[in-house]
Amino acid sequence: MLSVSAIDAQNIEEKKSDTIQSKDIQEVILQFQHKKQFVDKAVYTFDKEALEKARYAKDLLKTLPELQLDPISNTITSTRGQKILFLINSIEASDMQIRSVQPKDVVKVEYFDNPPARWSNRADLVVNIITRNPETGYVFGADLSSAVATGFLNGSAYGNYTKGKNDFGLEYSINYRDYNNRTVKSNYEYNLGNSVYRTEENRKDHFGYTGQNITLRYTRSILQNYTFQAKLITDISTNFVKGNGESRFFKDNLLEDHRMFKNSNSNYTSPTLDLYFSKNIGKKDELTINVLGSHYKTSSSEGAKEWNVLSNAAVYDNEMKLDATQTGIIGEVAHTHTFEEGNLSSGYRFSNTFIANDLNNLSGFSKYDVNYFEQYLYTEFTGKKDKFSYRISAGITNISNKTELNTDTQWVFSPKIILSYALKNNQNFRLVSSYKPQSPSSESLSSNIVQWAPNIVQRGNPNLRSSQKWTNNFVYSLNNKKFDLNANLFYIYNKRAINQYFILDEDAARYALMYENAKSAQQFGLQLSGSYKPFGNSLLVIKAVLTPATETLRTSNGAVIKNNYISNYFSLSSEYKSFNIQYQFNIPVYNLDGAFLRTNENANHVLANYKVKDWTFTTGMYWIGMPSDYKTKSLPESVVNYSRHNQIWNNRSMFILGLSYDFSKGKQIQVNRKLNNNAGPAATF
Repeated sequence: MLSVSAIDAQNIEEKKSDTIQSKDIQEVILQFQHKKQFVDKAVYTFDKEALEKARYAKDLLKTLPELQLDPISNTITSTRGQKILFLINSIEASDMQIRSVQPKDVVKVEYFDNPPARWSNRADLVVNIITRNPETGYVFGADLSSAVATGFLNGSAYGNYTKGKNDFGLEYSINYRDYNNRTVKSNYEYNLGNSVYRTEENRKDHFGYTGQNITLRYTRSILQNYTFQAKLITDISTNFVKGNGESRFFKDNLLEDHRMFKNSNSNYTSPTLDLYFSKNIGKKDELTINVLGSHYKTSSSEGAKEWNVLSNAAVYDNEMKLDATQTGIIGEVAHTHTFEEGNLSSGYRFSNTFIANDLNNLSGFSKYDVNYFEQYLYTEFTGKKDKFSYRISAGITNISNKTELNTDTQWVFSPKIILSYALKNNQNFRLVSSYKPQSPSSESLSSNIVQWAPNIVQRGNPNLRSSQKWTNNFVYSLNNKKFDLNANLFYIYNKRAINQYFILDEDAARYALMYENAKSAQQFGLQLSGSYKPFGNSLLVIKAVLTPATETLRTSNGAVIKNNYISNYFSLSSEYKSFNIQYQFNIPVYNLDGAFLRTNENANHVLANYKVKDWTFTTGMYWIGMPSDYKTKSLPESVVNYSRHNQIWNNRSMFILGLSYDFSKGKQIQVNRKLNNNAGPAATF
């Protein structure tokens, strides 16, 4: 389990700006729409027109140049495809909490494209919404969007009540999918023994999933003194696949017609208790403690069978069942001190996940335990002198992963440095360099084994070691009334990168798809991202991301795999009074994923909404004229020539209708929380 959090290390200039009285801030944001670039973040304020058009803070976020509203999940995502952590006054916030913030209460938004030390392992981007002082009040709302002709539904409801120094919150969300027309075409070709084998598989799947979240929250906050928060979070997840198909199986020149089925399902209910306490010590110091615990069971199973149509003889018959009991605990303590020259943040965090497994698979029945432990001790200083800004971090990371067969323990020095220089006319140069370890996933470390195809199995590798990643970025930024652009020249070196590839299992006379520590992986290129407003307002906004890049993998046996690509994303949006419409599209490209090349998900979506007082009516069409499409293929270096093409035809030209209602009176407490942790994902394979 990896779980990281952070303290917002603001520089002196920003610290002074936070002392402006609420009335003065209101005058500023009513008169200007402004971006200010700092060493590790950009700070955005919004003009009167933007505040009046927005339904809630979420509508303001999607106007940022590198953020978008993803119509599929109905959440704010990065146009660059990066993982985002959202905060409200430095407390971790859900999508529904962001909706509960009224636009008029938003003072500014901090966009960290280089998160401080304790966030850096948890998210690529951090978005922190700064709001005004709390008042007594309540807020509630609900949202529902659904496809007309297939099983696609997103729904949520929330409520907050504030009285004095106490705040009570309740949230619920559901994402439901049920598709009965996914086609899967797979091809395998390989040499085994003295024969050449080829499989041409065509399958049709009925699959789906349901994810639900229930959060109950209590907060007591006394400004300039202390904050206490307790959250009980319950995640409920179920998913299934029911697939049937046929296969043409070739051995040299002999052909056999096969039938097959592949079924799987998994489910878990994960309760998590999150306790947080922060205390101001004088005017320059703050001490923060966060403890989080979870305990739950996960159940997953898979059944797959293939047989000869003429003889009815089984080619393979795979049954797998995994029951895992997972216990996790995270603890963190942090201290911040403000100097005249800058801010110093220091802290210690640990996370431990223990998993007891009962596994029945191709190898028989087994019981085994695994334990994943990580601790991180760090200090970080942020400062500014004239046009030059800097942030220097130093940390020690200890990762100890104990699997069924191996224990891997590493101590790694984890530094990060950011240097920034401000130019004239809202231009800025930044140099960023960091080094940190990355633990393998529980799936890759698993001892499980399942049948993939005739003569081919998939398995994990309990002997994997953590990789070590060195990331470098040189960024040029430009901002004016029409343009908000970033040009990022990047180079990434990953020592012992986790790689998935096929090997020959001579003892069992078959091939296995498994994980290894490659010697290294490298990636370099130029990323251009941002937005363009031809009229200087929201009447027309063009967002784009273009990334020409080269990626190289050197496997454990010395083979070099190389891939060149130009990833891309484009968005057009228009807003006029209470009406908003946006169109998103991309051209999928192949990216290197271990020994495979995989395409990103295609996009061709249009979404429109109209606001009438507290109600919002939404309609749209996703994957216009095409199904959602996913392709995978092996590289020439692979001992198994493999390709796979998945298409979800239920999604083709999927027509959506939606309705939401949001109401508020007064303002609720928004805690200035500096530690944000979450439990690790459920252990499945």
